[in-house]
Amino acid sequence: MMKIDSLSKYVPYIVVSLVLAIVLYVRIRLMTVPLERDEGEFAYMGQLLLKGIPPFTHAYTMKLPGVSVVYAFFMFLFGQTPAGIHVGLIIVNGACIYLVYLLTKRLFDGNAALFSCASYAVLSLSCSVEGLFAHATHFVVLFALAGFLLLLRSNDKRQIVLLLISGLCFGMAITMKQHAVLLFIFAVLYLLWCVWKNPLFDKRARIAGSFLFLLGTIIPYALIAFWMVEAGSFANFWFWTVQYAYEYTSSQTLEFGWNDFKDSFSDIAKSQLPLWFLAGFGGILLVTKKKCCDDKLFVFGFLVFSFLSICPGLFFRGHYFILILPSVAIMIGAGISSCLFTFKSVMYTQFIQTLLFITAITYSLYHEKNIFYELSPVEVSRATYGANPFPESLQIANYIKNHSTSDEKIAVLGSEPEILFYADRLSATGHIYMYGLMENQPNAERMQMQMIREIEAARPTYIVFVNVPSSWLVRTSSIKAIFNWGGLYIDNLYDPVGVIDIGTYSTRYIWDNEAVGYTPISESIVKIFKRKSGV
Repeated sequence: MMKIDSLSKYVPYIVVSLVLAIVLYVRIRLMTVPLERDEGEFAYMGQLLLKGIPPFTHAYTMKLPGVSVVYAFFMFLFGQTPAGIHVGLIIVNGACIYLVYLLTKRLFDGNAALFSCASYAVLSLSCSVEGLFAHATHFVVLFALAGFLLLLRSNDKRQIVLLLISGLCFGMAITMKQHAVLLFIFAVLYLLWCVWKNPLFDKRARIAGSFLFLLGTIIPYALIAFWMVEAGSFANFWFWTVQYAYEYTSSQTLEFGWNDFKDSFSDIAKSQLPLWFLAGFGGILLVTKKKCCDDKLFVFGFLVFSFLSICPGLFFRGHYFILILPSVAIMIGAGISSCLFTFKSVMYTQFIQTLLFITAITYSLYHEKNIFYELSPVEVSRATYGANPFPESLQIANYIKNHSTSDEKIAVLGSEPEILFYADRLSATGHIYMYGLMENQPNAERMQMQMIREIEAARPTYIVFVNVPSSWLVRTSSIKAIFNWGGLYIDNLYDPVGVIDIGTYSTRYIWDNEAVGYTPISESIVKIFKRKSGV
C-alpha cells in the first residue's frame, strides 16, 4: 500500500511531462509554417528596426510597437525566417506555461499547478486560437502573468519595489497589445483592495507602493512616445494608435459582436470541449467549496477581466481568446485538484485526478491530430487560413528579391506585409494593411489618397496586387478610389511579370513572358507587375 501511495505522487508529474513533450514536439515540427499577415506585420517592422528605421515611418499600424521590438530581438538571435520567429514563440509559450504553473501554485497547490500549466500548453497550441502563430496575444500573456505574479508576491513579502517591477510588466503588456489595459485595470483594483484592507501596511507605504506601480506601468509607453518624438513620427504614431484605433474599436454593433463571439467560441469549445467542462466544474467548486482557495476574489476577477480583454471593438478573432486561456487553465487545475474535496471517500484520489486530466487532454490532442502530427507546415497554413496567399508569399518575395536590388522599393496592394519581410525590400507606402482603407470610417478616403501619393512618389520597381477577398475586406460602402487609380496607374506604367493562381489543392506560378495574357482559373490570385523600362 505504501508503494502504491508513493507511486501515485509521481503519476501527475509523469503525465504532465509527457503532455508538455508532445506540445513541444508539435511546435518544433511546425515551426517552419509560413507567416500569416499579423506575423508578417511584426516581422517587417522588426526587420526595419534591425535596419535602424523607427516605427511609423515606413509602416503604419494601430498596434503599439512592443511586439515588433520582441520580433526584432528574436530575429537577431535566431534569424529572419519563419523558423527563427517561431523559435521565439516556443520560448515565450514555455515561459507562459511556467508562469501559469507558478501562479496556480500560489493560489491553490502543486497538483493544481501541474494540471493548469499542461492545460494552458494544450489550449494555447490549438488551431482554433491560431496557437501555432506568433500573435501579439502570446506576448501580452507573458508580461501580464509576470505582472500578476509579482503583484501577489508584493502582498506576501510587503516589498513595494516588486510593485514597480509588476507595473513595468503591465506597461510592457500594453505595448504588446492595447487590450492588456483591461488586465491592468483589474490589477489596479486588486492592488487597491489589498493595500487599503491590509492593516499591516502603513499609509506612507500604501501611497508609495501605489505610486511605484503606476509609474512602472507608464514608463514603457512614455519611452515609446519619446522615441516617436525623436524619430519625427509622433503625429503618425498618435493618429494610428489613438485616433484610428478609436474609430476601429467603435465601428461594430452589439449584434455583430455577439454573433462573432458565438461563432468563434463554438469553434474553440469544440476543439477543447472536455477541458472547458473541467474549467466550468472548477468554477462551480470554487463557489461551493470554502477550502478550495483562499483568494477567490483574484481568481474570479482574473477570469472576468481576462474575458473583458478580448472584447474591445467587439471583434472576436480566434487568437484574441489566448488572453483568456491562463484564467481558464487555472480553473481547470482548480477543478481537478478539488476532487480532494468532492471524492473524500474514494481511494487513490490522485489517480482519479490524473484520469480526468488524461481524458480531457487526449480528446484535445486527438481532435486536431491532422494538424499536429500529419500535415506539412504549408498544409497547416492552408488548412488554417484557406486561400490566403501565406504559403505563396515566400515564392513571390523570392522572385522580387532575385530581380531587384536592395535599394529598390515595392508596393503591395493588399494586406500581405509578409511579402515585404521575405523580400527584404522597403515598402513604397506606409500602408501595409488595406482594411482601414475599406472600412466605413471618416479617415478612409484620406488614407487612400495618402497611399496613392506615397506610391507615386516612390515609383516602386514592383507592384504586387493581391486579388484575395480576405486581403481587402471590401464592403458595399467602401470608397473605391484606390482601385480606380490602381488600374490606370498599373496599365500605363507596369508590365505583368507574374501570376499566382491559388487553387483549392494546388497553386500555379506563372512567371515573366508566360504571365502576359494568362487567364486565371481560380478566384484567388496574386499578380506581380514590373515598372516599364525607361518610364
